[in-house]
Amino acid sequence: MLYLILVWLHVVAAAIAVGTNVTYGVWMARVRKAPAALPFTLATVKVLDDRMANPAYGIVGLTGVLLVWLGPFGFATPWIAASTALFVIVGGLAFFVYTPTLRAQVELAVTGRTNTPEFTALSKRGAMLGPILGVLVVAILFLMVVKPALWG
Repeated sequence: MLYLILVWLHVVAAAIAVGTNVTYGVWMARVRKAPAALPFTLATVKVLDDRMANPAYGIVGLTGVLLVWLGPFGFATPWIAASTALFVIVGGLAFFVYTPTLRAQVELAVTGRTNTPEFTALSKRGAMLGPILGVLVVAILFLMVVKPALWG
């Protein structure tokens, strides 16, 4: 029964994390029609990232480890090994690149410095990172659901 509850928590947390992340593109697309709302929009994306997506990803990681520990599949299982590696890459990119980028964007936006080269560079970085992280997360979801025999 514990295993099934952990599977459920894992799936719910993944849905919250990915679902929250998907909204970032919508927020950013909509703010193009109302540039005055950019500071609010960026700050809202940051709150969603800090208070919903990132904690949910933490739960995904924790429950994933517990599921491997308690379940029939080990870390050497190809789809688990690949998804774990991708999860670590996503976490590293998010923690070391995306979050600092978003934090700096918010700081510049709330102080009215959105027309600076620094803000433009940060915006380009964020616009590039979002889809990359999205593709990696979708790849993890594919691996978790399909469980392909990737090698040997």
